[in-house]
Amino acid sequence: MPNQVTISTLNGSPNFNVYVCDLNIANCVYISTITLGQIPYLFNVPFPYNILSSVYVKIVDDDGCVINQLVNF
Repeated sequence: MPNQVTISTLNGSPNFNVYVCDLNIANCVYISTITLGQIPYLFNVPFPYNILSSVYVKIVDDDGCVINQLVNF
């Protein structure tokens, strides 16, 4: 079963660019651009991040504000 992440709430200025990053937040993979109307938003963590026990979800809003959230599987 793939690791999945659910984004259940967001604050900021839509639209939101969603990324999955390593634990150093140095390497990130773009997932999607979402709006508030798409919340809750569910996605599968892509390879090679799907084999990690933890990842960061990085969200950048339209104003450039960044939210980093640690997700443990």
